[in-house]
Parts: sequence; structure tokens; C-alpha cells
Amino acid sequence: MPFLLLDLFPTDYPVNYQSAKSKVMNNKKKNEGQTDFSYYGLYLLDYLRTNKFEQADDTAFIRERADRAAETYERARLEGYPADGAQELAMDTLLRGLHYSRYAILREVVENEFADEVPEEKREAFVLKLLPLVGNVFSVYDLSDDNFALSSDYDLLYTELTGATVLYLDEYGV
Repeated sequence: MPFLLLDLFPTDYPVNYQSAKSKVMNNKKKNEGQTDFSYYGLYLLDYLRTNKFEQADDTAFIRERADRAAETYERARLEGYPADGAQELAMDTLLRGLHYSRYAILREVVENEFADEVPEEKREAFVLKLLPLVGNVFSVYDLSDDNFALSSDYDLLYTELTGATVLYLDEYGV
């Protein structure tokens, strides 16, 4: 049974849902054609687009995840969870396996390691240009592991991306 949950979301959860809600709802042009998505669907759509996940254009994927998140929230509330606890469970369901995008990791490397070489106004274009060229580096790592950043594999990936970026900059510049 569909219902609006917008006013039930707490603002003290680590992700600022109120600003995310505003961002999603106020970005009508970006979300044009997606007006039939639920709150969870719109949140996920914005998250996938912002972090350049491949699933950003997969409406079936977004709907399925959003439906599962809403069901998780409803089930948790029926089991007696407070609204913030149910919301945390729903968001975990919504974003499970989607915490690390190739784009976000590469952008982090460029921002942290190459701030002097790649000016801030050129970073977006640089990362987008470099991303397809380092795809093979990502292929050996499981980015769907929600604890990936805590693993030694994350450090290895970070180091490999740093090296690949150095080679690219030496060869082609920004």
C-alpha cells in the first residue's frame, strides 16, 4: 500500500535527508520523466547519477531497490522500530552494494593526490576522461562490498589509481 514517508525521516541520520529531499525534489529537469518514482526511488536516482553509477539509467533496478527499501521501512515500523531506526534499515537496503562508485573513488584520488596538478575547475572533466582508461584497474576489485574502504584492497586500488594517474599526466597532461 503506497504512502508518503517524507515527513517521517529524521534529520540526525548521517546522511542529511532533508537536503537530499530538497535537492531531488528541486531538480525537476534532471529527474524529468521519473516523476512516478517514490521518495526512495528519487533519492536513489539522484545518488546513482551524482556518483556516476552505471545503474543510473536502469529504472527497473531503481524501482526494485526503492520498493524493497519502502517494504523494509514498513516492516521495521510494524516490528516496533522507531522511525529513525526503520529509516536506517531502509537506507541500508536501498544503498547496499552501492557505496563505492568507480567515479567517486577516482575523483577522491585526483582530489587528494593531484590537487596541484589538476585545477579544481578541470577535475570533473579530467576524471570523466580518465575513468574509461582505468577500467581494467577496477576490474579486479569488488566495489559492491560495503566494507571495501576498510580492506587492504582499497589501499591497493587507491595506489594503482594513483600510479595510473601519474602515468596519464606524464604522457598527456591535464
